[in-house]
Amino acid sequence: MGNNDNRDDEGKIRLNKFISHNSRFSRREADELIKSGKVSIDGKTIGDLATKVGYKTIVKVNGRTVKIDYSRASTVIVYNKLKGEIVSKNDPQGRKIIYDTISKKFNHFIPIGRLDYASEGLLLLTDDPTIATAIMTSDLERVYKLKIEGEVTKSMISAMDNGITLDDATAGAWDNTKTINMEFKPFLGYQIQTNTAKYSKIKVAISEGKNRELRRFFAHFGSKIVDLKRVSFGGINLNNLPSGKTRYLESDEYENLRHFMKEQTKQNRKQVKQDEYYEDEY
Repeated sequence: MGNNDNRDDEGKIRLNKFISHNSRFSRREADELIKSGKVSIDGKTIGDLATKVGYKTIVKVNGRTVKIDYSRASTVIVYNKLKGEIVSKNDPQGRKIIYDTISKKFNHFIPIGRLDYASEGLLLLTDDPTIATAIMTSDLERVYKLKIEGEVTKSMISAMDNGITLDDATAGAWDNTKTINMEFKPFLGYQIQTNTAKYSKIKVAISEGKNRELRRFFAHFGSKIVDLKRVSFGGINLNNLPSGKTRYLESDEYENLRHFMKEQTKQNRKQVKQDEYYEDEY
């Protein structure tokens, strides 16, 4: 959906965004349609690309009304989190929080999961708690780029391939952690990019988002993560979004999200029916 200035405080949205959200056209295609005089608002042809519209506006493309897709009423944004920011509404220690950087109009948005103080990269936020919970508790793929101290060992590779359960997973955790043991599922994938005795770089894909999961994993093998950057979550990619900037989801990303939420709803209904069945048994 573009950069922060593409929506104003009155809830209006750029015309090309409105069209791309509610039709098969991309933003670029919408721009071309506007330039060529094929878009009208309330019966008047519009040629200004900076035009903003509300959801009560009647927008037509090639004479056909663009019907609003209300399943996209909820909003999800991508934020490229900076190192040294806390993913929280406030910090007792007075450290910088993500809401110090992102636009004030997103102050009510909920972070979907966390990235710790020393981590950076893709963070999703939404104004819909249902979406936040569904994504956070899912097994959607999370992709990270890591720089670790030392080399990637055979033991690490074996654990990435097969998973590992630790009775004591406090290495790499916060000092006051209440999570002592932890099970690490096999990684969905990994790519060792450089492997040296001093530092190594590795790209990993996992399906969980446990507390400091990757830092605990590598700390078990005596290796500290020096840099951690999330580059993808559930098929939504950071791409070239600059650090400290936000963007709305693209049309295809919203389409994937809508499909995901539909599947979640089906599963929830199925679970409710199962629960009702077993309750009747007793």
